[in-house]
Amino acid sequence: MSDTFSKSYAEARDKFLHAAGSAGLSVESHIHPLTGRDGETLAMDVVRDGPADAKRLLILSSACHGVEGYCGSGVQIQALRDPAWRAAAQEQQVAVLYIHALNPHGFSHVRRVTHENVDLNRNFHDYKQPLPTNSDYVQVQHLLLPPVWPPNAENLQATAAYIAEHGMKGLQAAVSRGQHECPDGLFFGGHAPTWSNLTLRQVLQQHGQRAERLAWIDIHTGLGPSGVGERIFACKDDAAAFTRAKAWWGDHITSIYDGSSTSAFLTGLMWISAYQECPQAEYTGMAMEYGTQPMEQVMLALRGDHWLHNHPEAATELKTRIKQDLMEAFYTDSDAWRSQILAQAQEAMLQAVQGLGRP
Repeated sequence: MSDTFSKSYAEARDKFLHAAGSAGLSVESHIHPLTGRDGETLAMDVVRDGPADAKRLLILSSACHGVEGYCGSGVQIQALRDPAWRAAAQEQQVAVLYIHALNPHGFSHVRRVTHENVDLNRNFHDYKQPLPTNSDYVQVQHLLLPPVWPPNAENLQATAAYIAEHGMKGLQAAVSRGQHECPDGLFFGGHAPTWSNLTLRQVLQQHGQRAERLAWIDIHTGLGPSGVGERIFACKDDAAAFTRAKAWWGDHITSIYDGSSTSAFLTGLMWISAYQECPQAEYTGMAMEYGTQPMEQVMLALRGDHWLHNHPEAATELKTRIKQDLMEAFYTDSDAWRSQILAQAQEAMLQAVQGLGRP
């Protein structure tokens, strides 16, 4: 268990590359323009297990939200090391595409966002068209990112008053929906496609345009009960796709469209690229969202990290504490939690290849 997960991005990347090599698979490395926290090379690494002309393709991706890669990378490494899983995919004639570290900069620097301070899963828009507006976020940014950290009594009271009026769900929706008004704020969707956005599209063009059926499991953490993997529908609001997703992954799959998910309704989601870059394929996707801590703690940790990004002059002790809080908000360092993650991921992956294999 401890050898599957990692303590740093560099360690995770080394294990992923080694697992691919041991499985006899080649790696395509898309090198990031910046270096990592410890000066290491950053890359979006891609491994394909299966023929290039496979008509059925499953994508398994990690670190869309950088720090969440500590979980997702472990799932990918375990899968590459598992001959029974690989045989099950091959039996269904399903090729598996592992995309390791969609956002390697955030993974390495223990941030959720990219080096552009952009939430990658809010960045997929047509930037020739007007971007969505989020006036609710503009009203709360001053509460989220106060002048001092930790928040003082005045800020806590003002935040509590907002929650009392709008509810925690109201605050979550205002903050997490995605916004394009405040580049230094939380859940910023960007004003242009990020490096990760453009690179992912290249990968989909190369590997997905010959697939007739395409599935995608993107691994996330930070919402819901600890260790529980919520299966969130990740397609357009389409009845046929939702019926297919339920047939594969069970009736308990949730959706941002009907309010059944712990996630709020979001804009600029990454999976839209599957429709755009692989329009010939029947697409079915989900986000596997593993819980860690209560939402209030996760939100506080996110606020602290963005505050720190805007205040690089902060004392070393405070920096260390903020980074530790963020890490714990998105990765639970216990074998019990990790074993829950692996078991649920394996089940979902097997269900996906069985679904893809059906007529």
